[in-house]
Order: sequence, then structure tokens, then C-alpha cells
Amino acid sequence: MSKIILENMEFHAFHGVMEHEKELGNTFLITVAMEVNTEKAAFSDLLEDTVNYQLIYHAIKKQMEIPSNLIEHVAQRIADKLMNKFPRILQLELKLSKMHPPLGGKVERAMIVVEKSRI
Repeated sequence: MSKIILENMEFHAFHGVMEHEKELGNTFLITVAMEVNTEKAAFSDLLEDTVNYQLIYHAIKKQMEIPSNLIEHVAQRIADKLMNKFPRILQLELKLSKMHPPLGGKVERAMIVVEKSRI
């Protein structure tokens, strides 16, 4: 078993409940750690024996393009999509951060962590 991690993918998206968040957007970072059986790929050196990072990135990007009020909703939608689309992923941990959220003070990020598992 191996853990494949795509770290700090950056997106400009329009998630939030405030009007200016919906109009101007914000910066979001996503890190996804996936438990995958990579034993076959380690010997075969073939992409089809593991998960394709580019396809995972594009699946996440597509979900980030759908505006939502809550990062909770976005993160769950992404986690569900990855688990449904990529059966080789046995477990995943997805961290979605909204950078500098408008909370009335200096806050670096608001983050949600979603975990999903087939096992």
C-alpha cells in the first residue's frame, strides 16, 4: 500500500456566502492524499496500474468550477467524485483551504478535512 499525495493545488474559485466572494472569488488550496495499492505499477511501470494524477487534478478542477456557498459542500463533492471515478483509491484524505477568509480579522486560512474509505 502506498500514499499518493497531490499537495497544495491552487484554484481561484467563487465559493462563499458573501456577495463579494461570489463576484470576486478567492484562492483555495487542495491537498489530497490517496491510499492506493501501487505494487503492480511499481513492477510494470505502466500508468494504467496506478492512478493518473492528471485525471485526478482535472476531476478536482471541474468540481472547483461549480460555485458553492460552503467549503464543506465543495470538499464532500470532490471526495465523493474521486472515490466514484477512481476505484483504485482505497482511502483518501482531502484538505480544502480557503485562503484569507473574510472573518473580520487576519486569518490565514479556513480549512476542512474530509476522509473517505472503501475499507
